[in-house]
Amino acid sequence: MILEVAMLHIKPGEEINFETDFAIAGQYISGMKGYAGHSLNKCIEQTNKYMLLVNWENLADHTVGFRESDHYKDWKRLLHHYYHPFPTVEHYECIMENKISDSSD
Repeated sequence: MILEVAMLHIKPGEEINFETDFAIAGQYISGMKGYAGHSLNKCIEQTNKYMLLVNWENLADHTVGFRESDHYKDWKRLLHHYYHPFPTVEHYECIMENKISDSSD
């Protein structure tokens, strides 16, 4: 599993419009081969800053499968005009994980 991480700086005053359009854009990514879920997190200290996390089965599912698709063109058209500066996207693989187990069992 690969984790895509993007820090998104949204033009001030455009946060609500961005969030609305991002909800729509979810359809373009969620149907892609290798897609395994995503979350959008809003920074508490800096209200126009967001962190996008997307789980992919492998790197090529994002960098080739999604980025070279027509769905990416729709994603780009809907969202890219909100970014300033344009985000850096990085990919991570998990080397260690610790989860709290549900003790209600």
